Amino acid sequence: MFLFSKRIYLLIIICVIGLIVNVQAQRKSVKFKVIGFYTAQNDRAHISYVHEANRWFQKTGERYNFYYDSTDNWNNLNTDFLKNYQVVIFLDTRPEEPAQREAFRKYMEAGGGWLGCHFAGFALTPSKYPQNWDWYHNEFLGSGSYKSNTWRPTSAILRVENRKHPVMKHIPSTFETAPNEWYRWTNDLRKNPDITVLASIDSTSFPLGTGPKPHEIWHSGDYPVIWTNKKYRMLYVNMGHNDIDYEGKTNKELSSTFESDTQNELLINALLWLGSRKK
Repeated sequence: MFLFSKRIYLLIIICVIGLIVNVQAQRKSVKFKVIGFYTAQNDRAHISYVHEANRWFQKTGERYNFYYDSTDNWNNLNTDFLKNYQVVIFLDTRPEEPAQREAFRKYMEAGGGWLGCHFAGFALTPSKYPQNWDWYHNEFLGSGSYKSNTWRPTSAILRVENRKHPVMKHIPSTFETAPNEWYRWTNDLRKNPDITVLASIDSTSFPLGTGPKPHEIWHSGDYPVIWTNKKYRMLYVNMGHNDIDYEGKTNKELSSTFESDTQNELLINALLWLGSRKK
């Protein structure tokens, strides 16, 4: 009886040691850590995107050996918390408190990585998100304030403008996106020497949008939608707004931001580049 108990005890010890070794091996295999910040309030399209983005980034991290976590507590945007992560994602909004904004600015100036999605670039005065953060909207993003958008969410053909950038590795010269609400901005990104436009809306996309308001349909123009700032390890992508059945009042999801394989490959490239600590 004593010998049998001893064998069980040794078996338990071996299993525990094996589990510890396995966990340590998994930790060593993680190349970098990513934290996604979100608000997920009010707009059903943004809420839909946030939830599917959290699922997609976590699944992608398991495949490409990076750790992904998310939080809706913007007070975590502080120096002690951020030092545990190599990449920060703003999924739908931006920090509002001065201490949060200062912590993020210092994080980026120290070489941290950042991916901003769709509404993370939004600023409109007056609105709930006014343009009251010059460093972020004018220097860091370079876009200034929101000016207008297409409606309803529709796919677009994007034209790659910088084939040498790591984000565009193996991405064709033009590709079709998932449905999205497309923004334009008050600042001309082309005139900013720090901004490198990586992709813009191709002319074959026009007319873009279906209305019903005439100004919600774009017939021509220059619209950068993916860009980086050479002073920072950052990338902004205009994608992140799903199509929702507002008219029928069902709030049913009519599209997915992650239904384009090429767009997904671009996002994977972006995360691997940002996590590599290379500007």
